[in-house]
Amino acid sequence: MLCFMRGFLISMAFISSMLFPQQSGWGSDPELALAPPTKEESVTDDYFGTTVRDDYRWLERLDDSKVKAWAAAQNTRAQSFLAALPGRTQLAAQVKKLFSSTPPSFGDLKIVGGKIFALKFDPAKQQKFLVLLDSPDNPGSEKSVCDPNAIDPSGATAIDWFVPSPDGAFVAVCLSKNGTEDGDLYFFGVATGKQLPDLIKHVQFPTGAGSAAWTKDGNGIFYTRYPREGERPAADAHFFQQVYFHKIGASESEDVYSVGKEFPKIAEVKLQSNVDSDYVVATVANGDGGDFEHFVYGPDKRWRQITKFEDQVKKGALSFGPVLYAISLDAAPHGKVVEFSLDASEIKPEVVVAPMEGVVEEVAVSGDKILIHTLEGGPSGLYACALDGSNLETVPMPRISNVAQLAAGKDLVLVRIGSYTELPKWFKYEAKGSQLTATELNSEPPVNFADLEVTRDFAVSKDGTRIPLNILHKKGIALDGSNPTILYGYGGYGLSEAPRVRLPLRAWYDLGGIFVDTNLRGGGEYGEDWHKAGNLTKKQNVFDDFAACAQYLIEHKYTSTSKLGMLGGSNGGLLMGAMITQHPGLMKAVVSQVGIYDMLRVELSPNGLFNTTEFGSVKDPDQFKALYSYSPYHHVVKNTKYPAILLTAGLNDGRVAPYNSFKFAAILQAEAAPGNPILLTVNSFGHGIGSSLDQQVADITDVLSFLANELGVNRN
Repeated sequence: MLCFMRGFLISMAFISSMLFPQQSGWGSDPELALAPPTKEESVTDDYFGTTVRDDYRWLERLDDSKVKAWAAAQNTRAQSFLAALPGRTQLAAQVKKLFSSTPPSFGDLKIVGGKIFALKFDPAKQQKFLVLLDSPDNPGSEKSVCDPNAIDPSGATAIDWFVPSPDGAFVAVCLSKNGTEDGDLYFFGVATGKQLPDLIKHVQFPTGAGSAAWTKDGNGIFYTRYPREGERPAADAHFFQQVYFHKIGASESEDVYSVGKEFPKIAEVKLQSNVDSDYVVATVANGDGGDFEHFVYGPDKRWRQITKFEDQVKKGALSFGPVLYAISLDAAPHGKVVEFSLDASEIKPEVVVAPMEGVVEEVAVSGDKILIHTLEGGPSGLYACALDGSNLETVPMPRISNVAQLAAGKDLVLVRIGSYTELPKWFKYEAKGSQLTATELNSEPPVNFADLEVTRDFAVSKDGTRIPLNILHKKGIALDGSNPTILYGYGGYGLSEAPRVRLPLRAWYDLGGIFVDTNLRGGGEYGEDWHKAGNLTKKQNVFDDFAACAQYLIEHKYTSTSKLGMLGGSNGGLLMGAMITQHPGLMKAVVSQVGIYDMLRVELSPNGLFNTTEFGSVKDPDQFKALYSYSPYHHVVKNTKYPAILLTAGLNDGRVAPYNSFKFAAILQAEAAPGNPILLTVNSFGHGIGSSLDQQVADITDVLSFLANELGVNRN
């Protein structure tokens, strides 16, 4: 699936103006124990005549007791060091307290029959839970529908996704444990909150994710299904996703195949339907590279394919009727809105909204309006028009802001908007005047960011491309190179780095710190061309872009090498690995979470195969050459002075195999010149999605205390 979480700071909801102890200095570094000994067992592979040596292949055997013991020893060493950092104990207590004071919030809204289903974040609970609201202006109407905290008080069970029935009487909820994202589909009555007997196993996994769509009458549900035991070899358990049909009240054994035998092995299927349409739409991604095809199930009880991968039609929204609206890149690099009349004898796209100045990121459809979310280099634009594309109007939004979600029902459209200095808030779209009005779903945080200055500027990459970077700090700081700075990046899968508040950084700003958010190639900020300029054999552009941003900050005296830290997660972890090996002297410290580092072996894990359409494959000679040229694991140089490094891994990570972090830590610890700590923490959850509140607090405490210590925050 679009597999990589863009770092822990995306969705963490806590703040502090006193996150770090206000003292005269942090004191000296704690003593760091020697790294656990890591034996070398050399293995060689041949790729098109190139021999590649791998000394730590044995760490890939995750079920081996020796590997488990090694990982546990690494975690013990790292946690001992982190726990002894000056101010760490106070920091952990403050983070927990601040989490508890964060106001509740609602996300992933779905509007059905005029009512609102939403996942609620409550800092008093370990996991988000599903609630029902009568109105966006009546939060007091909230009713709990499915609470994983009650199902599993340990906090290990999470909601992956949910789908209400067309009449809102029932809801299908995918639940998984321990951050595995290996989910089963449960059913609950909305009025009673009681679980139905129906249960469908293994509808969700990190490889192709999962989805479901109810029939119009609510008597049955289409769902994504992975192979059952005995249907395919065990190695195929997380591939070949297909669509099956379940009749409510029947046994899973009675479910029937519906469509998908023609889908690719690395298909990722998303289903949608609604109460006023006779159609079900299946959007099928070919792995993670950004190509889609579409299938439609109609009143004639059969599926029809209406687009192919090469048609360049992206995701869309099913109208309350026989029309699918979608984004097309055909002769439109920034996208245009097209419609498919599903009841026509020949279904083909017709242009509804011509290409716009911004990149068309998302469309949502109400009973009489199309809402269009655009990207303008990172920040969002919002537009509305009639269903035939006429009367296109701009919906006013704050400067440098982001549309975090569009939720459209037949008679109600809600828009969640945030920025670098404003928490996301829910607004109601008013067609009259094409404006947004605040709802009652919003709560004010205990602090604000009015004292921050946000500067959007451009660095020049190696090939001359201008790369946006968004620089956040308190007003009035001195540009003398002394400011501790966190530089953050992702750059992949066409995912865009959009303006949003990162609440834990309130303390960072109060201590004089700077945070910089980058819009690298590989993302979608400027459309599919921007994405393609940073994937496959052009991935090196992403690393060059990020290095250029670091050099810009140093040259313009925002910071200096000794005060610069870098942060990234997952695909952003690969970026961190490239920075460590390609520019080891550019920064003082790096935190890399659940990253990919061995690019020659990544496709051998289930989710790694889905990434071949984004990264490439070692089976292709040109792609192998590109992968090998930047693979961090293969470019660690003996006796090099590397920055202080904190790597993290999750044992149940189904998106990035944790052995990436194991092997990278092992080779860095063996080869690096002495001086800076190289740490590896290993937790029992997964990629970060579905982690309990306590685990999130622990992770954040690790990261912030490590960076504060290494960058000399509050040291005199």
